[in-house]
Amino acid sequence: MMVLEAHGLRISFAIPGQPPIEVLKGLDLSVAEGEKVAVVGRSGSGKSTLLHVLGGLLGLRRGCGTVVRPDNFGFVFQAYHLMPELTVLENVMLPTMAGGRPRIDRAAARVRALGLLEKVGLAGRLRHLPSELSGGERQRVALARALVTDPALVLADEPTGNLDALTGADILKMLADLTRGTSTALVMVTHSPEAAAICDRILRLENGVLGKP
Repeated sequence: MMVLEAHGLRISFAIPGQPPIEVLKGLDLSVAEGEKVAVVGRSGSGKSTLLHVLGGLLGLRRGCGTVVRPDNFGFVFQAYHLMPELTVLENVMLPTMAGGRPRIDRAAARVRALGLLEKVGLAGRLRHLPSELSGGERQRVALARALVTDPALVLADEPTGNLDALTGADILKMLADLTRGTSTALVMVTHSPEAAAICDRILRLENGVLGKP
């Protein structure tokens, strides 16, 4: 069963006085339930742009094709993007209250959030603010937040990019462990061979299209 199918993705950016820069050039991608896909490529190749398009964070030109979106997404960003005024627990529960998603019973959401925070080793930091956490701890919060709604697809943008090698390895292990044996699929864009290695399939984004590395 496919959780995501993207066909003919095209996107370009206009620069005043210069020809438009075409980043995605008729790109196709299908992701199956439970599949882990890594997208690698040089800096500036459009990896983050692709992820933002797949997640609906960036629009497409009319007539560029069709994106069949899963019911919900989980996002993991390089810069964490936690709400600074919310506690660890509140940050993890935030997606369960977002508009456009099926409403989840607050008590059930809290139980799931607490379970995920225990799995990522933060059960003792529930009331802490992001400013009181290390980078690795913030990314663990982001992992729990991405999975709290039991999404069909997690989209991860350089999830270890701001972390040292040892902490990054811990985050990758947690990401693999938390999605192993579930129906949740993963699309991760990364520069890291170690990060790509946890995935079932590796694709290279080059000249606006995807191919084997």
